[in-house]
Amino acid sequence: MSSSHPSAPRPAQILVVDDEPDLRTLYELTLLREGYRVEAAGSVSEAREHLDAGRFDAVITDMRLPDGLGLEILQRIQQDQRSERCVVMTAYGSAENAVEALKAGAFDYLTKPVDLKQFRSVVASAVQAQAAAPTRAARPIEDNGGKAATATPSNAGQAALERLVGNSEPMRLVKARIAKVARGMAPVLVRGESGTGKELVARAVHACSQRSEGPFVAVNCGAIPENLLEAEFFGARKGSYTGSAQDRDGYFQAARDGTLFLDEIGDLPLAMQSKLLRAIQERSVRPIGSTQEDAVDVRIVSATHKDLQAEVQAGRFRQDLFYRLNVIEIAVPALRERREDLPALCEALLARIARDAAMPAPALSAEVLQRLSRHPLHGNVRELENLLHRAVALSDGDVLHLDIASPSATLEPAATEAVPVPAAAQMPPEMPAPPVLVNPTSQVPSDLQSYLDQQEREILVRALRESGFNRTAAAARLGLSLRQIRYRIARLGIATPGVDDNHGNAADE
Repeated sequence: MSSSHPSAPRPAQILVVDDEPDLRTLYELTLLREGYRVEAAGSVSEAREHLDAGRFDAVITDMRLPDGLGLEILQRIQQDQRSERCVVMTAYGSAENAVEALKAGAFDYLTKPVDLKQFRSVVASAVQAQAAAPTRAARPIEDNGGKAATATPSNAGQAALERLVGNSEPMRLVKARIAKVARGMAPVLVRGESGTGKELVARAVHACSQRSEGPFVAVNCGAIPENLLEAEFFGARKGSYTGSAQDRDGYFQAARDGTLFLDEIGDLPLAMQSKLLRAIQERSVRPIGSTQEDAVDVRIVSATHKDLQAEVQAGRFRQDLFYRLNVIEIAVPALRERREDLPALCEALLARIARDAAMPAPALSAEVLQRLSRHPLHGNVRELENLLHRAVALSDGDVLHLDIASPSATLEPAATEAVPVPAAAQMPPEMPAPPVLVNPTSQVPSDLQSYLDQQEREILVRALRESGFNRTAAAARLGLSLRQIRYRIARLGIATPGVDDNHGNAADE
């Protein structure tokens, strides 16, 4: 009787294509030491012969070869519906070549001279991605045209997609695009109005990718004081500036092997944009006070409600950074473009609101749903959630009642009656109306900044008190992010009972 032993896993097969013999040998030896089986080629024609003779897990090719471009090898892999992940190596400073390769469907790119640690990391990611979906063919990212993605998300990815509530045609297209583009390393720009759920889309891209086990680090670019941007993004060494008592990592280091989500990227100052561009291109950052650069392996997903092309034209956003971030675009539809999703959205939001409040979810009547469907909902899902929060708080019993007493919560525009205007109050159209002062009897403040700080402090303190010093609730009420309200509380020196300034309040999270 013969005993069967589980066979050892097959070592991954790598094809390396480079016309420089010394570099080719260096790449071969590096990969052999990692346990891969390696074949090498010095031209496009040689690479084609290897592809005709067998299958590989990954192909690493230089962009410029004696008889053509590495993109031709990538195109061959796609045309033949092959499963190899292709990594393209580009010369230093050739950012447009890297973007072109990613748009054409490359899994990733490397910049020459290649850092061997980064080289090993990228190859490992490509091999893992291929092993996770061995029958899935690589296709150009831009050719989906709204068709369903061929990728099958993992359980975590499927759960993240389900959090994007709605089954309308616009949302089906968004989910299909997420599942398709998640498999590569190309930067993704999520575009949409405020309140549409851009961060949920970014989290779904991360969860559907092979980086789902790594960290997801979300950064609100508009909430960081300008003088702290570099330290927040790239880290700092002990003693590099006043108050830096120890080494600290930045967002890039924290997101290593995962995804870095740059929310409201359009709010980033121009000076920081150039530093961010270099970090993305070179995949390395230099902490403040350090003479060494840290290699960082992160995928960049950014989001904005602004028209970045218009910002580029106005000189407020770097064109080269725009093209680097906008390799793949996911447009998130406004709620008015998918009103058929309202019932499912209301049900999901009410369930979450009721769960957080430890109460049964109130019933959503057809009348309430109809009135919601007529409301413009310019604030999208965020405004809908705010309306439902208020409705739940004011409801008595199991039936939802909308707050129509408050002008800000009125769901239907009230009929306006013609009110006669006294002749003395009428002005010719070319004459501008005089400014309306909040308190016309008050004097002009001698210190405007102190006056504004005091006004802001009073508003924040009132919002915090009314929310039981729950900063998340207070921030939502004021239209701020948690990071923004924390910054304002610290800047204005507002005391928050029971809150640890270093770690925040558990209720806030």
